[in-house]
Amino acid sequence: MTDIVIDLNADLAEGYGRWVLTDDEAMLSVVTSANIACGFHAGDPSIMRRVCDIAAERGVRIGAQVSYRDLAGFGRRAMDVPAEELADEIAYQIGSLQVFARAAGATVAYVKPHGALYNRVVSDQEQASAVAAGTALADPALSVLCLPGSAMHEQAQRISLTTVDEAFVDRAYTATGTLVPRTTHGAVIADPGQVAGRAVALARERSVTTVDGGSISVEARSLCLHGDTPGAVELAKQVRAALEAAGVRVEAFA
Repeated sequence: MTDIVIDLNADLAEGYGRWVLTDDEAMLSVVTSANIACGFHAGDPSIMRRVCDIAAERGVRIGAQVSYRDLAGFGRRAMDVPAEELADEIAYQIGSLQVFARAAGATVAYVKPHGALYNRVVSDQEQASAVAAGTALADPALSVLCLPGSAMHEQAQRISLTTVDEAFVDRAYTATGTLVPRTTHGAVIADPGQVAGRAVALARERSVTTVDGGSISVEARSLCLHGDTPGAVELAKQVRAALEAAGVRVEAFA
């Protein structure tokens, strides 16, 4: 088999105070990159620090998962934020995580938008430009994890930020290569066998089955699992096992 290398990332630290959503410690034994919530949709300072500590200890790459300021809606509600304000909020979120990553003896390596912001910057050039500007303000050496062919990909590259294309193993795709909205039945895929099969197809064949039964090409260096998907830890374990059984080497992107 050819030497295929893929990163496995997951959304983590998505709790707040006594409210806990993701099993961060278990997931950090499986994934190679951790998208850590930075306080705007989830993730309080203590959770952020704890997840950074565990990630650093286990050699998992740390990324800032930035979002609209929407704790009540978990960052999944559409919002209109002026571009300059959004850029500042992105830099602010990254900066807060950098403190805890540095304290853990690690660094923040990349940025990934979350929820409504992620969906918005697929096609909104202005909002994508603001996310790119905020990222560069925090650290121009940061990579941006994003959907291939998106406005985010374009705007990040426009200002010389490194982009890392990703695909989603537990989300349904439309025929145009975008994610099916979460409000649509079947948008989230929770069957372990199906999710593992999609991961292998994405890594080895660079393709994914769409919601209408077709297939599209998807070039991705990283595969995402949502930490809040039901049974996320077991899904992650099965995905990694299936990838390795298929001859895919699982490691963080450079």
